Amino acid sequence: MLYGIVAAITALFLAAVLAALLRVPALRLGLLDRRQRQRRVPLFGGAAVVLATCLVAVAGDWTGIAPLGDGIEVLLTAGGAVAALGLVADVWRLNARFLVIGTALAAAFVVPYGDTGVIAGVAGVGWITFVALAFRSLDHADGVAGTVGVVTAFGVAACAAVEVMDGLAVLLSVFAAALTGFLMHNWPPARVALGACGSLFAGFLLAAAAVTARAGHDPVVGAGVLLALTAVAGADVVLVVLSRRLARRPLLRCGSDHLAHRLRRLGLTAQGVTVLLGVAAFAAVLVGVLVHSGWMDVRAVLWVAGGALVVVFGLLRVAVYGPTRARGRRPGRAGRTPRARGPRGARTAGVARGAGGGAGGTFGAGGHQEGRPAPRPGAGSAPVYAPRRQPEDHAHHPESSDRRAGRSVSPQVNASLRVRNG
Repeated sequence: MLYGIVAAITALFLAAVLAALLRVPALRLGLLDRRQRQRRVPLFGGAAVVLATCLVAVAGDWTGIAPLGDGIEVLLTAGGAVAALGLVADVWRLNARFLVIGTALAAAFVVPYGDTGVIAGVAGVGWITFVALAFRSLDHADGVAGTVGVVTAFGVAACAAVEVMDGLAVLLSVFAAALTGFLMHNWPPARVALGACGSLFAGFLLAAAAVTARAGHDPVVGAGVLLALTAVAGADVVLVVLSRRLARRPLLRCGSDHLAHRLRRLGLTAQGVTVLLGVAAFAAVLVGVLVHSGWMDVRAVLWVAGGALVVVFGLLRVAVYGPTRARGRRPGRAGRTPRARGPRGARTAGVARGAGGGAGGTFGAGGHQEGRPAPRPGAGSAPVYAPRRQPEDHAHHPESSDRRAGRSVSPQVNASLRVRNG
């Protein structure tokens, strides 16, 4: 008990210090959060969480004060491999299929097939992979993934304590403390981001620990408990998938259509969104712990699932996608006819043709070219723009100050200026 408290305090301060120190090289190397945020947040916060968790847990196991056990050591090693894969994705743009395959391979080594069976074990591998990627998707706003991760870690640690898995409970307590230290820098407005390294590690560790704690129990009840423990992350994935399918958008394209984005559009502040999602995660995790311990019937999970579906379908009505841009010419220029531009001499020579037609044509007495009917106004011909004539009573008569030396300014507009203005 005393070691658990000391280990948690150590992990908290170690993660806080590492997050502050690793922020500097992330800024210098340009490793910033590439999601659609208003601010660019440096990464490596997840690396601080992983290092703090692993160092404290390994120190306790190496000194013999809090041995982890064989299964927990494999779990921590596989989680470190997933975190390394996420770090590669933070530094370089890694295809999503590599993240899925790598996370699934790591999950295949931590599932206790002897207690779950082959079919349930394969389902457990799929669930661990889904939750790990869901936590990566949940890291779309400041403080959300960290807050939900802390609440879920304490809930899964309580389930492990019920099963008398002391090593797993200590590991999850250390991880929750490390996430709390990270939240000192990630609370809105965030100074450092969790990134794929920390979010994949968090989702993988929590899902694998929950599957290990539920191994050997009724699979139906186990599925309900796992659903309740990760309800917020699962609801975010379902919301994004449905929204992008209905809008016919690519599933893997980043967008401002997650839980926090839609809640912000409803008027909540960034801090309010984080607190609200943390409270929702606490309520769902509490139901999962009570069902796991036998203090509540499994049908209580239906309330969690129903509430999550109500939230998902309610937030689907929040508009997050802008109008589609029309392709082609702009409406304001659709009816305009482009004017032919030529050399300066050609435009000057066009003055002679302005009233009659093309060069080399024969003109009649009326000023129109012979052999062609006179153009009628509104008959489909291009309109001729010319300066509007002033009425006789408002005609402007130049004063003496307007007269130039040796010549007077005519009130009429000459032909070259009329053509040029037209």
